[in-house]
Amino acid sequence: MEYGVLMFPTHDAIDPATLAKETESRGFTALLFPEHSHIPVSRESPYPGGGELPRMYAHTYDPFVALTAAACATSTLCVGTGICLVAQRDPIHTAKEVASLDHLSGGRFLFGVGAGWNREEMADHGTDARTRMRRMAENVKAMKELWTKDEAEFHGEFVDFPPSWAWPKPARRPHPPVLVGGNGPTVEDRVLDFGDEWMPQGVGLDGMAEFAGRVRRLRERAADAGRGRIPVSMFYGAPDPRTLEAYAEAGVDRVFFGVDSEERETVLSHLDRLAALTG
Repeated sequence: MEYGVLMFPTHDAIDPATLAKETESRGFTALLFPEHSHIPVSRESPYPGGGELPRMYAHTYDPFVALTAAACATSTLCVGTGICLVAQRDPIHTAKEVASLDHLSGGRFLFGVGAGWNREEMADHGTDARTRMRRMAENVKAMKELWTKDEAEFHGEFVDFPPSWAWPKPARRPHPPVLVGGNGPTVEDRVLDFGDEWMPQGVGLDGMAEFAGRVRRLRERAADAGRGRIPVSMFYGAPDPRTLEAYAEAGVDRVFFGVDSEERETVLSHLDRLAALTG
C-alpha cells in the first residue's frame, strides 16, 4: 500500500508549502486538502463527527490555492482534494481549476469528490440538498467533457453549455482520477457511473469484513462492465498496524492519515510518528 496525509489547511496552522515538502520528504506519496467555502452561523445540519463543529471547518484555505502552493513546493508528491464539494460548485470554473493545477503540477492531481453534508452551506450556493447526488454526478460528467474534448458541450438537468473551448487540458490523460468519497449504500453505483476510484472513510477493524466484501463486489461489477481494477483509497485511515494489515488484505491501495491543523512543530512530530509506522 501507499500512504498519504490529509489536513485542513488553515491560515493559523503549518503552511501548505511546508507541509507538502515535509510530507514528501518522509516518503508519503500524496497530500489531500478538504473544502468548505464557509460555515453559516445558523446551522441545523449536525456535524457527522458528533458534538460541536471543529473550528478548522470555518478557517480553511481554498483547496485549489493551497494545493497549488503544495504542488509548487514538491516534485513527486500527488496533491488532491479530499473532498471537493462539487455539488455546490460551478462545473465550468471547477474544470478549469482542476485542469490548471494538474497541468502545472505535471499530472500530480487527485480529484476527490463528494456531495457534502452541510445543507445550509449548499443552500447558500443555490444547491438543493435533495438533488445533490444527481448534481454531483452531472457536474463531474460535464467536467470530463471539458477536459477531454477540443470542442466540449453538455446538456443536462443542471448543467447546460453549447460547444465550447477550454484550455489547458489536464496533463494526465484522459484526465485526473476522480476519487468518489463516501460509505453510503449506493456509493459503489456512483464510482461505476462517473468515478475512477473509491475513497471510503474511517473503516475500523469491527467493520472490516463487510468492507472487504464491498471492495470485492465493486471490482466484480467493474469487471462485468468491462472496466479495469478499481483502486481504493482509505480516507482517515486508522494508524494502527493491525488495521493497516487488514486494509491491505481487503484490497486497499492507499491510506490517508488525518493530521490535526496545528503549528509546524506539532504537525512535524505527528508526521514523524506516522512515517515510523509505515516505514
